[in-house]
Amino acid sequence: MYTTLISVEQLQGLKANEARLMVFDCTFDLMKPDAGAQLYRTAHIPGAVYAHLDTALSAKHGVAGAHGVVVAKEEGPPASGGRHPLPSREKFAAWLSSVGFANDMQAVVYDRNGANYCGRLWWMLKWMGHEAVAVLDGGLQAWQAAGGAVTDREEPSHFQSNFVTGEPLTRLVDTKTVAARLAQADQTLIDARAPQRYRGEVEPLDPIAGHIPGALNRPFSENLGPDGKFKPAAQLRAEFESLLAGREPSTVVHQCGSGVSAVPNLLAMQVAGLGPTALYAGSWSEWSNTPGLPTRQGAEP
Repeated sequence: MYTTLISVEQLQGLKANEARLMVFDCTFDLMKPDAGAQLYRTAHIPGAVYAHLDTALSAKHGVAGAHGVVVAKEEGPPASGGRHPLPSREKFAAWLSSVGFANDMQAVVYDRNGANYCGRLWWMLKWMGHEAVAVLDGGLQAWQAAGGAVTDREEPSHFQSNFVTGEPLTRLVDTKTVAARLAQADQTLIDARAPQRYRGEVEPLDPIAGHIPGALNRPFSENLGPDGKFKPAAQLRAEFESLLAGREPSTVVHQCGSGVSAVPNLLAMQVAGLGPTALYAGSWSEWSNTPGLPTRQGAEP
């Protein structure tokens, strides 16, 4: 069972042994929401299922709990707010069943984006109680560099499964909880956005620039080496321990703009042996849209 990262060679071994396996392509582009699916159709690992961030891995924008507008009842209330609200666990289980994913399968997730988007699916499967899910280290680029085959074929539909949710294996926190614990020792926020957005020098998406007071900044891209793969566990551990400066790793709550790019930091801490940690899925997009909450610009003192 692979539960954090999986190498190209390990994935090739699973495929050669015809293991109970499903591979997911999560490639996406925030500014061009259809681009990921187009890239998938151009080239993907044979047999991979495409997981669209907006439709499979998020609730509809504007559903109750996000911006206060109710949509169809069958959609159900989302599990978080923000720009990419988590769907309800029931809705996500229905999607997993629709693509044929079953509880006894190993999931492997990848993208072309430095594990930014596939990390979301990795975390969501853990949230559903599914332990056997791993990120392909280095993504599609590493797969192709190692001579792995890709295809542009249309994949056949899978038989419907009956994915059963279990107890969450990861922790989700909401805005109320984060706000109540600001400046307390039992919460350490880590913001995965680029430094310019964290400091409030630019803000292309949300109404207020800046960050949650007290949050530390570690851009998610810092988890990767020049080869596009996650840095060695010992190096990641040293970097996070330096960032935390004596704070307990168990107090960490990860956030970003909309709860997506925070996950590579969460995964990196787990690879480093510093997990498990929590995710604030609403992140800055929910925080900055909630009246009365404090914000800060510039660097932390």
